[in-house]
Amino acid sequence: MATPPGPAAGQPPEKTLDRIMQERREKGQALRAAGSDPYRNDIGPAMTLVEVRARYESTKPPPPEPKEKPEPGAAKPAGGGMHPIDGDTLRVGGRVMVKRGMGKTVFAPIRDTTGDLQLFLNVDHLDPDDFTTVLANLDAGDQVVAEGPAFWTRTGELSILTKRLWIVTKSIRPLPDKWHGLSDVEARYRQRYVDLAIDPVVRTVFRKRSQIVSGIRRFLDERRFLEVETPMMHPIIGGAAARPFVTHHNALDMKLFMRIAPELYLKRLVVGGFDRVYEINRNFRNEGLSRRHNPEFTMLEFYQAYATYTDLMDLTEQLVAALAQQINGGTKVTWDGKDVELAAPWQRLTVLEAVRTLGGIAEAEEVFSDPVVAARIALAHKVNPNDIVRVLREGFTHDEAQEDSARALKADPIAVAQRLVERYPDAMERRIRAGHIGYLLFEAVAEDKLIQPTFLTQFPLAVSPLARRNDKDPAFCDRFELFVCGKEIANGFSELNDPDDQRARFQAQQDAKAGGAAETMDYDEDYCRALEIGMPPTAGEGIGIDRLAMLLTGQDSIRDVILFPLMRPE
Repeated sequence: MATPPGPAAGQPPEKTLDRIMQERREKGQALRAAGSDPYRNDIGPAMTLVEVRARYESTKPPPPEPKEKPEPGAAKPAGGGMHPIDGDTLRVGGRVMVKRGMGKTVFAPIRDTTGDLQLFLNVDHLDPDDFTTVLANLDAGDQVVAEGPAFWTRTGELSILTKRLWIVTKSIRPLPDKWHGLSDVEARYRQRYVDLAIDPVVRTVFRKRSQIVSGIRRFLDERRFLEVETPMMHPIIGGAAARPFVTHHNALDMKLFMRIAPELYLKRLVVGGFDRVYEINRNFRNEGLSRRHNPEFTMLEFYQAYATYTDLMDLTEQLVAALAQQINGGTKVTWDGKDVELAAPWQRLTVLEAVRTLGGIAEAEEVFSDPVVAARIALAHKVNPNDIVRVLREGFTHDEAQEDSARALKADPIAVAQRLVERYPDAMERRIRAGHIGYLLFEAVAEDKLIQPTFLTQFPLAVSPLARRNDKDPAFCDRFELFVCGKEIANGFSELNDPDDQRARFQAQQDAKAGGAAETMDYDEDYCRALEIGMPPTAGEGIGIDRLAMLLTGQDSIRDVILFPLMRPE
């Protein structure tokens, strides 16, 4: 039998927790008995805590001079010496973070969405009924509203000299220990509401994420891009090669796929005459979980007619540097323990150049032209033999190539690769297969070495089913990906707008699927019809908002920039 989950890290033991929660319920009942609803909705703050601080920051007095110690036994009036700054009565609200003191004086720092401020609660100043009824039943975690003037304590702490106090929401479950917080990482993600309540740094990260999204919108709107919305449920798998989530429409008795990417719909809009469009929305991919991946994620995709992929690289440099300046006040960030400079210009390397210079593969030219050489070198650098066989089998049925297994390739790679390659009589097709294996080699030997912002360009045709062929070398495409600290941030290319070429690419995807490829896209005949109407020369790009937020906020895990990441059941 499974053991029931205990309290989250930072919480008291289960029996103690039950006792504390019962005591708090009893305090709520006591408030009701005294005529004070512990879940009231008839009063709220008149100003935020940051507004209070801004109003009085300039009035902070200098540190007091040391005073002589009073004579032993001399009486000190409780709450004496408290001098309001201007006497104006302020009404503030927030969550009590801790309750310090007892008897005649209590200090209770509160927190709202803008910051923290201390409440000074003293028998000589607080309404007598509030002191005996409300303050007596106050706990850390309670949501309160307080009224009183502002003053500076002797230690230089701006505080509210509280005259009236209301508990507007009684907290039954205590917050985690102030000093340790939620030390269990999974508990932080499962109970994000607690994580946000107790950790200002976490709140700052998500505020920055929101500023990133609004900054992107502002940047694109200023450049005449039109924000649009396209379907989240697709009748076929399209826009990217990935495993989909499958659902079903009951009324239409129709299988649907949760959106992998909005690309093909956005390009239909370019065909329709919207020359600059963008969408910020969710994509879904039925793949694994990791520090870099969440099955549900946010993407920006945008398309610009009469532009090339090099134009979008320039635009991306401007966008990311502008966001860094707006969010952090500068273009230098630290991510994954590495210092990164986001100011333009960024390095630009072809995939082939990255394999040669970063991967140390002197035979890079041969790798991308001869699939036999590519297979030999890829195997030597621990590329999965199954992936190599799959690439070389594309275009053939399983029966035609069943004797050439991954095990056989590993035992005698040259012979097996040669047998498979001989089935491709066309020299260009052989180069396309070589390029695909060369890209697998890039992922194995060079990808994690792209630390500073780098545009990786000229991708092999086989891994770019929607990108325009390069005019000088049709085995490659006019495509780029942006890498920072070995992680892909963006992907863009000059769009393929030849309907016949696009049909051939879609068919190649179907052939790859028949050969065992798990991540392919379906044949979209309607999209080909749209291209027959005529799409102007266009460039498009997708930027992962989650990874961009990781970069600009210095977070190492994607779960730290997604408010409610997908988790296994408790």
